[in-house]
Amino acid sequence: MPILDVEVVGTPLPHVRRGLAQRIADETGQVFQSAPQNTWVKVHFVEPEQYAENGGPPGEMLPVFVNVIQAEHPPANELAAQVALLTAAVARACHRSDDCIHVLYDPPAAGRIAFGGRLRL
Repeated sequence: MPILDVEVVGTPLPHVRRGLAQRIADETGQVFQSAPQNTWVKVHFVEPEQYAENGGPPGEMLPVFVNVIQAEHPPANELAAQVALLTAAVARACHRSDDCIHVLYDPPAAGRIAFGGRLRL
C-alpha cells in the first residue's frame, strides 16, 4: 500500500493542476501494481518564492519531489526499474521532464506504520 507525498514547485496551469492527485495515483498505481484504492497520493504546491537552489536561480523547469512510503522496498535489482517507471509516471501527470522529478524512498514502513489501521510486521 504505497503512500506518495508529492511536492510540486510552482503553480501548474489550471488544466494540469485539476485532477493532478488522481492522475498521479492512477499512473503510479500501475507502477506499484496496486489494487484499486491501494496507492495513496497527497499533492502539495510550493510557491516558486519558497524554493531555491544554491549558486543562483533555479532552471526553467521547476522540480517535483516525490516521497515514497512502502511496507517493503522491492529487491535491489528491481528498485532502479521501479524508480524509472515512477519518475516517468509522475512526469507525465505533472507535464514536466523526467529530469525534474526527484524521488526519495522512506525506510520500509512494515512495523512502523499501520496501513488502514493494521500494523504489518
